[in-house]
Amino acid sequence: MSIPKLVLTESEVSRVIEMAWEDRTPFEVIEATFGLSESETIKLMRREMKASSFRLWRKRVTGRVTKHRKLRGFDVGRGYCPTQYKR
Repeated sequence: MSIPKLVLTESEVSRVIEMAWEDRTPFEVIEATFGLSESETIKLMRREMKASSFRLWRKRVTGRVTKHRKLRGFDVGRGYCPTQYKR
């Protein structure tokens, strides 16, 4: 039995990309919000970005402690900017 593909709107894809670029947004939050695992997020980024931008992003997030909750040594609180969530 195959797992049904998740269909995201254009604005949701944009938000996933924005969250993936943010240093303090872990992949687990993307998964909880949009149902995309880390590997699915990587595939989305590869598909939606220019190759050079994708390479820069991968270099940036590879090994970054803040992108994985279980690697963090502390509980990070987040403040939200009023313009962060697009409507």
